[in-house]
Amino acid sequence: MNWNRYYALFIVSLVLTFSTRANVDSPQIKLRILETTDIHMHLTDYDYYRDQQSNAVGLSRVAPLIHQARSEVKNSVLVDNGDLIQGSPLGDYIAYQQGLSPGQTHAAYRAMNPLNYDVGNLGNHEFNFGLPFLDQALSGANFPYISANVYLDDGDDNPNNDEHYLSPYIIQPKTVIDTQGKEHTLNIGYIGFTPPQITLWDMDHLRGKVIAKDIVETAKRLVPEMKLKGADIVIAIPHSGLYDTPREGMDENATYYLAQVPSINAIMFGHSHRVFPGDPTIAKYAGVDSDKGTVFGVASVMPGYWGSHLGIIDLTLSKAKQGWQVTQSQSSVRAIAKRVNGESVALVEADQHINAAIAQEHEATLIYMRQKVGSTPIRIHSYFALVQDDPSIQLVNNAQRLYAQRAVRGTEFHALPVLSAAAPFKSGGRSGADYYTDIPVGDIALINLKDLYVYPNDLKVVKVTGAQVLEWLERSAGQFNQIDPTQGTLQPLINRDFASYNFDVIDGIEYQIDVTQPSRYNLDGKLVDASAHRIVNPTFNGQSLPLTHEFLVATNNYRAAGGGHFPNLDGSNIVIHAPDKNRDVVGAYLTAPEFNPKADGNWSFANTFGKAKVIYQTSSIAKSIAPESLQPHGKEVNKLSEFILNVN
Repeated sequence: MNWNRYYALFIVSLVLTFSTRANVDSPQIKLRILETTDIHMHLTDYDYYRDQQSNAVGLSRVAPLIHQARSEVKNSVLVDNGDLIQGSPLGDYIAYQQGLSPGQTHAAYRAMNPLNYDVGNLGNHEFNFGLPFLDQALSGANFPYISANVYLDDGDDNPNNDEHYLSPYIIQPKTVIDTQGKEHTLNIGYIGFTPPQITLWDMDHLRGKVIAKDIVETAKRLVPEMKLKGADIVIAIPHSGLYDTPREGMDENATYYLAQVPSINAIMFGHSHRVFPGDPTIAKYAGVDSDKGTVFGVASVMPGYWGSHLGIIDLTLSKAKQGWQVTQSQSSVRAIAKRVNGESVALVEADQHINAAIAQEHEATLIYMRQKVGSTPIRIHSYFALVQDDPSIQLVNNAQRLYAQRAVRGTEFHALPVLSAAAPFKSGGRSGADYYTDIPVGDIALINLKDLYVYPNDLKVVKVTGAQVLEWLERSAGQFNQIDPTQGTLQPLINRDFASYNFDVIDGIEYQIDVTQPSRYNLDGKLVDASAHRIVNPTFNGQSLPLTHEFLVATNNYRAAGGGHFPNLDGSNIVIHAPDKNRDVVGAYLTAPEFNPKADGNWSFANTFGKAKVIYQTSSIAKSIAPESLQPHGKEVNKLSEFILNVN
């Protein structure tokens, strides 16, 4: 026998045995991370636009899920990922009508503080009401806020001495119990991010006050610093969506690349109002494991919007020489409601303590919203806003155009023709079969005004050429799938990955859209086919649209500053910063003698469909008012009906 070989094998066996036993005997920590995001002031289970209770929205519906998820484990933390204080009539009422006095706690934090959040991150909409209001609101939170890529603007153009607006990250020691029942102190690091586009979208509020930097580059610099300062694990909280488009720097949706930054152990993301794990588009991206809920191996979760879901990440941590290491993870989401035969069925009951905590503001909001501001002779709805000129968009464009025409009187721009751009904010899609504008004939109240213009945007006027107007419309026309005119089978017309709030209709000119052509721009607004032209037969005052002629276009601060990645719009060609919000402009128009919401039909589809049968999906409520160009297909799913668009 070769004793030397036997002895060596024996030693190896002992090493493996003790190594395996050490792994088994080493302590493990099970840590559950919970997330809410994009609540948008849907604190209670109430739909302010329909003026009725809802079981599909509200932090008060998420709260029982939080309590249940905590009760199932020994160790848990809870984070919020922003877009909290804006987004519903309740948020606007507090900001514009009630206000916040020193020492007064914002309703959002009276609802959230009892839930014992560990940390909060700023979303982009936190800045909509200005920094003084934001600072006052945050003072009412019983938990810390972080924001790593927002800095004070010191005006010296030296990035090396920039100071953060809030703490970029925090490292919280937390007492946890391992699987053997022993206590440990786990240093949990949290780092937060917001889209750097905030300085464009809220330029009037933020110019000269704060600057924003790239999310990924900020993480690369600060995450190693967090580890050096003792963070056992790092939880990133980016208010940023996840798309696999090429990285260009200063990306709005940077989570895909943030997941590739070393030493990040979990990502609680938001902003794009999607659900992950579960989103079928995200599931197809390289590096994504939708079953485990990981992105490039990093546990990740995004729990929808308006309190639709609770995000959960379960981490297993094992002690090693280099510290606590994530050895296993599972991400999941829990919904507050589900669809059954087209109806929303509650999965949880509302936490009445939260509803009671904000009852005063809630009731005051309802009284304020029910005030009459005007009347309409026709039904104003958005059921067909994506397939024909629409009264809900027409009304907004009429209001903006009239306002801008008056605003330029006596200025150097008074001789330029004024156009207006507006998009359908409520057109179903990911927001569900009930998410449409529908105002009956008769009185219009403020509650309807919020329905017509959802966001608290500021009106802006930009100067562009006729050629740039066409590029603007080409970008908007990405709303549609390319249709094959040689195929007689049913083809879906709408690209549901394209946000309807980017489908701008420009009034003041006439044009057609040829959807048999490929889209000139991709979903991220990048020119992908220079030879493609979907906008055809554009005219102005009955003549071909002059490409070199200059026009003024009334729009909002989001679009004018580059929101939606539209060509030639980056804030540099804004010529009028109106003192009024788009919603207020629309409200004033409702009471004006010129008020007329009837669509003028300035755009339509080009008759190039050939043999194609194009199908369009909208609310089943719309069956009784469908135009002649649309015929019901007969299929209904979740309160949605399908229509065949007859364009030949």
